[in-house]
Amino acid sequence: MDLFDRILELTRQGFFCSQILMQLGLDADGKENPQLIRAMGGLNGGLGFTENVCGCMTGGCCLLSYFLGKGEGDELEDPEFRQTLGGFVKWFEAKSGDEFGGVTCRDITGGGEGRRLEHCPGLISDSFEKCMEILREKGVV
Repeated sequence: MDLFDRILELTRQGFFCSQILMQLGLDADGKENPQLIRAMGGLNGGLGFTENVCGCMTGGCCLLSYFLGKGEGDELEDPEFRQTLGGFVKWFEAKSGDEFGGVTCRDITGGGEGRRLEHCPGLISDSFEKCMEILREKGVV
């Protein structure tokens, strides 16, 4: 199944941007973690369905953190972790700003379900591919 078809499948199952990004990351890592996907739901609809910051941006940061961040007391985060997250955020701000005029769900979808289905799958795909590019450059995937 190609990336776009997987995104559409997860969308049809009722998942949102941040959850889909993390599920794609888990797929790439060969793992399952329903609890993590459930927790990512707090970012749905622009932070708790407030139409605030897009789940592709927050979910992309979480996806990068899954691979690069600190997860246990004796573990260290990647030495460039913070710069990496900042770089992703800047990339997303430029991309979404150019295409939609901002980085909120409101900017991207205009509050409409039809626009969500029209705009979000491509933005999820682009965000996932950017995250994977970053992780490949770092030798993580």
